[in-house]
Amino acid sequence: MNLFFGRKAKVTPKDSIVELRNTLQMLEKRETFLQTKIDNELQIAKTNATKNRRAALMALKRKKQYEGQIEKISGSRLTIETQVMAIENANVNLETMKAMRAGAEAMKGIHGAMDINTVDQTMEEIRDQMELANEISDVISQPVGFGIEMDEDELLAELDGLEQEELDKKLMETQGPSQIGLPSVPNHEPEEEDEEEAELRELRESMAM
Repeated sequence: MNLFFGRKAKVTPKDSIVELRNTLQMLEKRETFLQTKIDNELQIAKTNATKNRRAALMALKRKKQYEGQIEKISGSRLTIETQVMAIENANVNLETMKAMRAGAEAMKGIHGAMDINTVDQTMEEIRDQMELANEISDVISQPVGFGIEMDEDELLAELDGLEQEELDKKLMETQGPSQIGLPSVPNHEPEEEDEEEAELRELRESMAM
């Protein structure tokens, strides 16, 4: 048979669905045609019901035959629609399975070079390197004194002295050198000394009398 007709091509789900839908369209057209025939025969039977009973009876028989064909077409349509739905669902399941299988193969390829021991060892190495990096950073961040031991209190005292010198310098610039280091003398002291001298002079004059 293959020699005469050749090998039959493989039918895909898409091709099957297209063919079945074309068949559904053909059956729908056939059903519409038969429904028109039924309506015509019914009209003939009504017209001849009182005039020609034989013609009316023949029309009703043809109408009955057309209705039987429509019932068969309706059954065929229901079967084909069910088959289309089943093929579509099967095709969806097939594509889903293909995608899941591809994902499984991808995961297998990814995990092929890994196992739990390799992962644990890698994580342990990462932790060791992170600890080493932190230790190196701590060492680098410490100030280098080159062997010189520094007294913190002595440095603070020196800093206080520098701050005082700076304050004195600023005070000298604002007030002048004559007022630096001299105690403030109240302006009324000369007046008090004059009064004492006056009292002493008056006492001497009274004693001389």
